[in-house]
Amino acid sequence: MILGFDIGGTKCAVILGEEKSGDRLEIRDKITVPTDRPVYEMIAALYEHAGALLERNAIEPDALQGIGISCGGPLSSKRGVILSPPNLPGWDNVPIVEMTSKRFHKPVLLQNDANAGAMAEWKYGAGKGYDNLVFLTFGTGMGAGLILNGRLYSGTADLAGETGHMRLSDMGPVGFGKAGSFEGWCSGGGIAQLAQIRVRQQLQMGKQVSFCGRLEDLPGLNAKLVAEAAYKGDATALEIYRDCGTYLGKALALLIDILNPEIILLGSIYGRAQSLLEPAMRAVLEKEALRASYEACKIMPASLAENIGDIAALSLAVQAAANKTFFSTYPM
Repeated sequence: MILGFDIGGTKCAVILGEEKSGDRLEIRDKITVPTDRPVYEMIAALYEHAGALLERNAIEPDALQGIGISCGGPLSSKRGVILSPPNLPGWDNVPIVEMTSKRFHKPVLLQNDANAGAMAEWKYGAGKGYDNLVFLTFGTGMGAGLILNGRLYSGTADLAGETGHMRLSDMGPVGFGKAGSFEGWCSGGGIAQLAQIRVRQQLQMGKQVSFCGRLEDLPGLNAKLVAEAAYKGDATALEIYRDCGTYLGKALALLIDILNPEIILLGSIYGRAQSLLEPAMRAVLEKEALRASYEACKIMPASLAENIGDIAALSLAVQAAANKTFFSTYPM
């Protein structure tokens, strides 16, 4: 049996799983909770939920083989430390691998959610059989996991794939601390910001917006609400997703030109709103990307879909179990 922790800016999950036949992961049980406590209280709560999972499935802690932790970056997988993720305020220099290893006495592996997602898709999803793969999270934030020449590429400082930080325009929604960044234009938080700007413009001009009728309602806007309105034909919502798709195309063109991947897999929001995003995205790619590289690259939703976070954390647990190494003490 293996255990996974998927730590996100809005919610966390504790997942109990098992590897089947070497190419499939089975989720046995799961607990999901909001990320609504100070960091060390939140971690303690996750450990308690892990114990509850084991107890209700009649599994002894000794039966665990490995533990995987997937978390938004930046972080250091080599030191096992969560640094200062923008979507996790207060999670600064958290030695989570050392803490988890001491608590459960099992091998533990930490990776950022994009790298973990790339590994999951590569081993168990749509990326099987490819040597050069880009996985984009496209959820609360925007990050990339890179499989290059058949290996995870994490870079010199373990920060490769922080594509959300790329600036795509001088002005625009803020993501990763930068206005006009890839994460600003193409993430749940960025779409919400863009919606607030566009809806405010419409309301102040006396125009009606079907999914938000008052300025007081602006803080409640989110990517899901806007997508639902777009699918119903709301012009403002359609424009928001068209702009998001345009900047998605700009970023993908850069990645295709630089990395020449075989396949790009997009998570979360793309899977739910592909038809809203793809026309504008493809139009930009046709103009911007190197033709030969573009034609050699498939672009599609991540196949693990809503299970990607769970499978990502469990795939790290499989790797931790295979390594059978415990984390050395991190100097506090």
